[in-house]
Amino acid sequence: MHEYSIVQSLLDACEENAKANDATKVTKVVVKIGVMSGVEPELLKTAFDTFKEQTVCDGAEFIMNIQPIKIKCNSCLSESTLAKLEYCCPHCQSVELDILDGEEMYLMQLELE
Repeated sequence: MHEYSIVQSLLDACEENAKANDATKVTKVVVKIGVMSGVEPELLKTAFDTFKEQTVCDGAEFIMNIQPIKIKCNSCLSESTLAKLEYCCPHCQSVELDILDGEEMYLMQLELE
């Protein structure tokens, strides 16, 4: 499960941000997870809850915002949010698409004390 290595990197980033801001504790961690990121949200939460102990994130609230797939059609130039993992434009049915959002995972916000 690569979620465990992702959580380790996330905890490292939290530690670095806390040190850079002279904080001793992280009280909230907010991440954005794209539907196409390959990250399983429930496994990520379990891993975070397991490994946050004895770090600056011990006791921190973990919030996941799931980002749907946003596309731009290169045929009709419309932008859409896909409800399913079907890669075609809902307006013209073209498969010539650019993915604008929904492929990445980002650390969006930290609350520090």
